[in-house]
Amino acid sequence: MAKAENPLFQPFDTHNATAPFSKITNAHWEEAIDRAIGLARQEVDAIVNNRARPDFENTIEPLERSGEDLNRALGLFYALLSANSDDEMMEIAMRVSPKLSDYSTSIVLNEGLWNRVKQVYDDRELFNLTPEQKTLLQNTYDSFALQGANLQGEDRETYRRLSAELSNLTTQFGQNVLKEMATYEIWLTADDLAGLPESSIAAAAEAAKEKGREGEYLFTLDAPVYMAFMKNSSRRDLRERMWRLYSGRNMQGEYSNIEILKRIADVRRQIANLLGSPDYASHSLKRTMAKNPAGVYDLLNSLREAYTAPLQAEMAELTRFASTFEGAPVEIMPWDYSYYSNKLKADKYSFDEEALRPYFELNNVIDGVFGLATKLYGLQFTYNPEIEVYHPDVKAYDVTGPDGSFVGVLYTDFFPRASKRPGAWMTNFSEQYVDAEGKDHRPNVSIVMNFTKPTGDTPSLLTPYEVETFLHEFGHSLHGLLAKGTYASVSGTNVYRDFVELPSQFNENYLTEKEFLDGFARHYQTGDSIPQELIDRLVASQQYGAAYACMRQLMFGFLDMAWHTIKQPVSDAVAFEISAVEPVKIFAPVDGTMTSPQFSHIFSGGYAAGYYSYKWAEVLDADAFDYFKQHGIFDRTTADSFRTNVLERGGSEDPGELYRRFRGQDPTVDALLRRDGIKK
Repeated sequence: MAKAENPLFQPFDTHNATAPFSKITNAHWEEAIDRAIGLARQEVDAIVNNRARPDFENTIEPLERSGEDLNRALGLFYALLSANSDDEMMEIAMRVSPKLSDYSTSIVLNEGLWNRVKQVYDDRELFNLTPEQKTLLQNTYDSFALQGANLQGEDRETYRRLSAELSNLTTQFGQNVLKEMATYEIWLTADDLAGLPESSIAAAAEAAKEKGREGEYLFTLDAPVYMAFMKNSSRRDLRERMWRLYSGRNMQGEYSNIEILKRIADVRRQIANLLGSPDYASHSLKRTMAKNPAGVYDLLNSLREAYTAPLQAEMAELTRFASTFEGAPVEIMPWDYSYYSNKLKADKYSFDEEALRPYFELNNVIDGVFGLATKLYGLQFTYNPEIEVYHPDVKAYDVTGPDGSFVGVLYTDFFPRASKRPGAWMTNFSEQYVDAEGKDHRPNVSIVMNFTKPTGDTPSLLTPYEVETFLHEFGHSLHGLLAKGTYASVSGTNVYRDFVELPSQFNENYLTEKEFLDGFARHYQTGDSIPQELIDRLVASQQYGAAYACMRQLMFGFLDMAWHTIKQPVSDAVAFEISAVEPVKIFAPVDGTMTSPQFSHIFSGGYAAGYYSYKWAEVLDADAFDYFKQHGIFDRTTADSFRTNVLERGGSEDPGELYRRFRGQDPTVDALLRRDGIKK
């Protein structure tokens, strides 16, 4: 019998080229990636061997369009590696990582290709290029230059070796985080559940039952489980135990990331030095809105100065409250903050997030979040059961525009499982682009979260934070779905990383808008709309803890920048982290705990020297939403401008120019400070 052909070898003959997941096995991945690398090399060779004078059409454009088979395989493989992985896929990832690194490096260090790219760049004024084509040319040139194309002799081989090592290290870091997280099982009895909401208790009982231990309660460190426990458990000893476990991950044992992260930081430093920069941040930030480390520190320090006094006031108030609540002096420790903060919020605003859960039933929230895009941009989302999915929890939707035109496919994946990493993210299975024949390939986009699962007769009920997370990732998905570019590499979310969070964080603003909530927030049992009183409390409490939240983000930003501005290898990672976060620390360091070993964003997730971008984009999103509020939060004229100047344009032009085109001016921090209650 003839061996069935690998389904990844050809474009998928399905609705919008969606993946036929049931036909793809682990045995197909490496074979397809190996073959695709070979084909991509041939395409590059054809460009290099073209004897015609280099121009945009015979060099830049075919280089952009090369590797179609590789993009198809990798777009699926890495998405599933995060969302539905197993040990075999992780092993495959480790095997293909050096192959991909070698391929990428071989492109950048291909002298014949670089000479052609450089020739087109030098002659760019001779060509009648569109703004998007100018951006693609600049990006292509910068990509080569910033990845060592100008290196010679031994430096080229050093760069190749370091790039391969870095690829392996970052893959191993991410896998260690996932693998260790899956090992944590905290078994409790009925006597340990004081303060926990019924939803947490039911979920823990269900998890224990699935393990064959009925009558016990199983807790994990998955985000919704951990957060609910830390906010509600009145058992301080158990809160401390959970916090130490969560904050001590990947520090020792089989899945320790300590030596790995130190090496990652130093390899990045060495690469930056090879390429002429004093540190990795200086190298990496050249193609961002911030431009350089000074631009980042200007933002971080300005926010630190604005939020330090409010933080001190917040912590003093919290300490007084906790001491009164307990009837004895309390020193707030990191495992106490969420618990007492939740109590104080309820006391000040008669507000408890758990009281809002019944109004945020997941299906209603889906309707509300999808409906936001309908009101703003005229989009429609139609569930399509004929589209194959990679797990039974996943659903796929056809997305259409106001004129009925097809926009793309959106996959939603909401619940935790062992095969899925923690957190929430958006990814593209395939990007939007226009091919050489003029056909517009619409994107296949996925949003992945880890929400509270339904239990028994109780549906999935979300906290306001989880609704906010949904809005955030949905904003990213709209950036991908609404893309109207010609070239995939500058389409959709392929923008400067300090601009990429604008559409997602912009969406979060709607969480506290009555006009939005009234459209979907209904009690799952009575059907009543969320009461005005609860909306008022939610709005009033939104600014609560704003200084703490900001300083926590600044801590991540300072830590990221510290690791990526090193001038020599770090010997003591613990001491280094303590020193790095000193300007923005909230609590004294606790032995046996660290942030760096689990900091996937910067060590394996593409945010190296880029974590500041969340706050950078927060300035943008507050400023943008302030502009919406001036005209009406569902104003279609304003929404059309945001869509056409921001969401559709991707990275086709300078983001500062795109934003000014929408807003009419540069952003300021004023709207953010007002939103957080720091400035009146």
